[in-house]
Amino acid sequence: MDFPSIACAALVALPVVALVAAAHRLGLLYQLFHKVDPQSPRHGGELVAEVLKAHGVRFVFTLAGGHISPVLVASEKVGIRVVDTRHEATAVFAADAVSRISGRIGVAVVTAGPGVTNTVTAVKNAQMAESPLLLIGGAAASLQKGRGALQDIDQLSLFGTLCKETLAVRTVRGIVPALRRAIATAQSGTPGPVFVELPIDVLYPFHVVQKEIAGTKSARGLRGKVVQWYLQNYLRNLFAGAWDPQDVSPLPVKVPLATEDEVQRCAELLSRATKPLVLVGSQALLPPTPAEELRGALEALGVPCYLGGAARVLPPNSPILLRQRPARWALREADLVLLAGAVCDFRLYGRLFGRGAAIVAVNRDREQLLRNSDVFWKARLAVQGGSIRARGGCYGVGAMGCYGLMGALHRDAASSWCGGAEPPGYGCNREWLQRLRERERSKEQENREKQRSRRRQHLNPLELLQVLDELLPPESLLVGGGDFVGTAAYIVRPRRPLAWLDPGPFGTLGVGGGFALGAKLCRPEAEVWVLYGDGSLGYSLMEFDTFVRHKVPVIALVGNDACWSQIAREQVALLGSGVACALHYLGYHLVAEALGAKGFLVGRQDRERLGSVIRTVQDLCRGGHPVLLNALIGRTGFRDGAISV
Repeated sequence: MDFPSIACAALVALPVVALVAAAHRLGLLYQLFHKVDPQSPRHGGELVAEVLKAHGVRFVFTLAGGHISPVLVASEKVGIRVVDTRHEATAVFAADAVSRISGRIGVAVVTAGPGVTNTVTAVKNAQMAESPLLLIGGAAASLQKGRGALQDIDQLSLFGTLCKETLAVRTVRGIVPALRRAIATAQSGTPGPVFVELPIDVLYPFHVVQKEIAGTKSARGLRGKVVQWYLQNYLRNLFAGAWDPQDVSPLPVKVPLATEDEVQRCAELLSRATKPLVLVGSQALLPPTPAEELRGALEALGVPCYLGGAARVLPPNSPILLRQRPARWALREADLVLLAGAVCDFRLYGRLFGRGAAIVAVNRDREQLLRNSDVFWKARLAVQGGSIRARGGCYGVGAMGCYGLMGALHRDAASSWCGGAEPPGYGCNREWLQRLRERERSKEQENREKQRSRRRQHLNPLELLQVLDELLPPESLLVGGGDFVGTAAYIVRPRRPLAWLDPGPFGTLGVGGGFALGAKLCRPEAEVWVLYGDGSLGYSLMEFDTFVRHKVPVIALVGNDACWSQIAREQVALLGSGVACALHYLGYHLVAEALGAKGFLVGRQDRERLGSVIRTVQDLCRGGHPVLLNALIGRTGFRDGAISV
């Protein structure tokens, strides 16, 4: 064929290709094979609920809005408990807590515009804590995007840097695949939040959407008829194939695997160490790692360890547990440091590790794995992985996270040496462990002495927290964030794995109400304590209304020192002024009572009966009442030097 013939054929084909592309874009081709049922009363919210139910979702947290009503109604009908809060951030914090405690995806559903923007801080907190959650946001109809519709903003761009992925659904049939993909993405690799935008026209029934956007039946002129055809086609494409059967089951979750060689190299390094340390971060408990198996792996290794965040899995009396802040001398003297999900961020700034120490870093996220390695430290071995594939397949059943590596290390190190005997130098020698324990006991003795010192006014917060620690039952769970919680971390001992929830590296104030809500719903048998400072309490005090309405009995202990103490501590010392740091000793317990909860006030005059008051509070909580204990506390130097910037 000569060139003119080819050119002529191309000119004929181009319009055809353009027409086919336009037909595809308008959904005309899809409509040829998939029906639209204008009489169906079904709506897109039902598809959302079906997917959530199939993924084991038990709770949906929300603040009601017209854009998302079909999702809430349908979720309730299929047996998912819909829990409405007083602020959208609380809904996301609660979903975050569900993800961390249950291992299932946590779900928050919020309305368009301000409802979505109110979640930004909570979503960022989940991202930095590597917590998988699904945020569903309502939106204006796709047809009205950018045309001044109510609460219409570019929500996808807003979450572009906060989420692993942002998805917008444009047809009813697109709801199921979008949600399945979103949930799998949130849980795969390094977990994190995913945002799915559901415009209002994919959620409501056909007849409702038709009434809103179908236009007039008697269009005038060519332009009117074209517009009328476009609107009718848009409506048909929106609902074409909407109710065709679709697979709603979970997609596979993908987790990076460490190699057998990496496990062997790490085992060899550990076998030669005489003064090893393990720093365990919250990532070690990412789903689906069983907390008891992580505990078993740590105990099997027998290496002294510091546990951070949700990774507090060892019992309070464990001989290898070091509870006080990682000491610089210990990090400098250690000849091997295993960073098991721990990150060298602001918490480990500086040249803390000794020269020649073997640093083994394990993390699912490449960026976190090598954080600041070009400045403060250098890894002898860096393992990007969550589960371990070694001899005979993967170690353990579903052994994900850093548990997989540590369990594999124990088995590999113990079996790969002569005669299968434990290798020389494996673990740590008694002298090293004894020195660490002596320093630990010395620090704890200092704390006890500070607990006994009386304040001129108000209660000693260390003494208050010590009394709480003595009365906590085995089934208890502690949540919170801020300066008061920072103090509690050294005094109050979690009784079991997954019994401590803090914000994570973002250090967000205001997580308490949402975390407590999600925690209590997941573990109704647990006694849930929210440890508030009077500053952080202000973010979620109104959630006592939520606790009362939804019959969620939790206990809030408010360390009320009438100050933003963590900021004032350095600001006054460095700049000579406490401006903007002062609060008042307010009757927060009265607010809780006004919202239907029980409230108590304790001060210095109640020092001798603190135990009695706490027992009374516990009894009321077991009786189904949310309780706020407003404790007037004095200021101490216990947290001097704590990070605030």
